[in-house]
Amino acid sequence: MTISVNTMRAIDHWVGVPLCAIASPLVALMDGVKNIFGRELETPKKLLFIELSEMGSAILVDPAMRNAQSRGAELFFLIFKSNRASLTLLNTVKPENIFTIDSSSLGGLIKDTLRFLIIARRHRIDTVIDLELFSRFTALLTGLCGARRRVGYHIFHGEGLWRGFMLTRKVHYNPHIHITKNFLSLIHAAFAKHIEVPFSKIQIPDSEVRLVQAVIDPKALINVRERVEKLAKESGVEYIHGKHRLILINPNASDLLPQRRWAQQRFSELIQGVHQQYPSDLILITGSPAEFAYVEKVRTVANIKNALNFAGQVSFAELPPLYTLSDVMVTNDSGPGHFSAVTSLRTVVLFGPETPALYGSVGNSIAITANLACSPCVSAANHRKTPCQDNVCMQAITVAQVLEKVTIQLQDADKTKGQ
Repeated sequence: MTISVNTMRAIDHWVGVPLCAIASPLVALMDGVKNIFGRELETPKKLLFIELSEMGSAILVDPAMRNAQSRGAELFFLIFKSNRASLTLLNTVKPENIFTIDSSSLGGLIKDTLRFLIIARRHRIDTVIDLELFSRFTALLTGLCGARRRVGYHIFHGEGLWRGFMLTRKVHYNPHIHITKNFLSLIHAAFAKHIEVPFSKIQIPDSEVRLVQAVIDPKALINVRERVEKLAKESGVEYIHGKHRLILINPNASDLLPQRRWAQQRFSELIQGVHQQYPSDLILITGSPAEFAYVEKVRTVANIKNALNFAGQVSFAELPPLYTLSDVMVTNDSGPGHFSAVTSLRTVVLFGPETPALYGSVGNSIAITANLACSPCVSAANHRKTPCQDNVCMQAITVAQVLEKVTIQLQDADKTKGQ
């Protein structure tokens, strides 16, 4: 039985708080003993990142990871097993340095957690960076993994989300700058020669927020293209790469925050609008294998011959080739908006409970948001859980608005092809 998001939040609160209270003095005692027998390394040599639950964050943290790598640190990463694939898009961390925790069952969660705490010591991890925004579970992993230098976000004088005293370098989370810059702030704290209260007293220029592009295997590109062509042929649709555009529609969003979803009906209407403007182009409606039925409903309601159900047709590793072949993608605020940023694909991303100011794609992306007075309603301070059951912020986004941005992105894509 898979552990639900709400169950994990409840465990983090009701179990996490007392465990943090118990572990904090133990961690302080261990630090005291270590300080007697030696000082911490001047700079991190073996640096572990902890980010468990958000696949998109594995992309957003990449500039920070490469910054640490350029300073001579060997990188390690801890992530939920179900999200491991997100680290393979750019391969910044060596496969053997990626540790996973199985979150599909409580027994697996406990077993893999204990196993990780042993493995971290075997690898002699000297620095750990907790990327999670005030998760007590990751705070415990950070405090108990044996690292001398422990970096993460601290609440300071704020109310709520108490995580004990696991950190040796406490960073102020800034809710007014993009998350990629917050991650870079953690790197500064990890490598700083002197303690700052709070970290990090630096300016982070936009030039540091750059994503490298994925290396596309030519064979994978051909395989994906042939798969698209085969599906089009079987559906009686003419599609020749280079002659017809390839437009992706990604209608779903993860269960972590279902309020991010634009309505199925709206996506169907968008497909009709896109086909009306670009009748000869191919529209692929994408999703995971588990989202096939959801995607099929969008396709059936749209009732457009050139719109095909492509859910489950490519593996995670084949997403960059698919994105490279495509001209534009429309998606809810979810993983694909970030995964596509490792390619040149132009995207239109729909935001509601979150804000693009903090979590916008760093690729060739246009964000659409209704800017309601109540948005964003999820943040680091509420475990990204909202009481909202009526996502007016998403409903307020019109098909005409999205279609306008799609047109802009396609025009830009055509200009680039013509150069």
